[in-house]
Amino acid sequence: MRDLESEGGAPTGLVLPDADKLPGILLDLSVPHEDINDLVALRARLARDAEAMTLLGRCVTRFVRDMGEIGRAWEPPSFPESAGALGRFFHVYVFGAALPYVRAHHGERGIPEEVSRRTLADLGRQMAVHRRRCGTGGLLFPWWTALHFHGELFQLGRLQYQRARLGQRTGRAVAAAGHALGPGDPCLSLHIPDFSGPLSASACERSLALARAFFAEHYPEERYEIAVCDSWLLDPQLKHYLPADSNIIRFQDRFELAHQETTPDDGMPVGFVFGDPDLPVERLPRRSSVERAVADHLRSGGHGWFAL
Repeated sequence: MRDLESEGGAPTGLVLPDADKLPGILLDLSVPHEDINDLVALRARLARDAEAMTLLGRCVTRFVRDMGEIGRAWEPPSFPESAGALGRFFHVYVFGAALPYVRAHHGERGIPEEVSRRTLADLGRQMAVHRRRCGTGGLLFPWWTALHFHGELFQLGRLQYQRARLGQRTGRAVAAAGHALGPGDPCLSLHIPDFSGPLSASACERSLALARAFFAEHYPEERYEIAVCDSWLLDPQLKHYLPADSNIIRFQDRFELAHQETTPDDGMPVGFVFGDPDLPVERLPRRSSVERAVADHLRSGGHGWFAL
């Protein structure tokens, strides 16, 4: 991370994993098996493209320059559809080339190998989301995956925790509740990863216990006393559709509601629950209580907080 050339250059010794090593690296990152052959084949095309390799080097340089600093993650370049598979997969190569720097940062912080592995495996999860929604290989939201590789977000049991700062509205709500915190102070932003089983109360309790111990040990200079969540799962209208002992309602009950969005965003719950935010309402399946709740009442989200 410290071994960088001048602004705009590539990290000294930047190495794009070769075709023999790349499959193993991708498997370690939980990249779906059906994408691996394409990524290996496209690697040769990328390596022959001097302009693309220059862009790759610049992206890695920018990505690792502020490793671990909150809110300083790299902003991935976007590619038109005409860029094809290489455009869809380009960011995967950036994360692969940056991986030695990411692991070095985790090592400096004493991050356990298991936590590092499960955190970075979100790359594969997000590629699975891309294929589910788009029907092709690629990475739908590289800016989100960048948080994991930048040392800002960690998977600890069932939940993910992003090192963040309280916003204005939530910070004021926390201060009004009597906490010696307010806007701009540290907090942990909770995220609920897909493909991870039920959001059970026991899984959440175990995850929160892991988070309290993890951040106290590995980020002792940052005091995390408040957890926040910005999600449609916190919409109180869900209580009209789900039983009080359901996992979602029990998750809601952990939070104090700071504010609710007034602009509906139906695509958000539809995308998370059914996999495709563009599914028409009349085609939404009703296989579970959550699916029936979303199908029966599309809604906006809520933003809540609780004390750790």
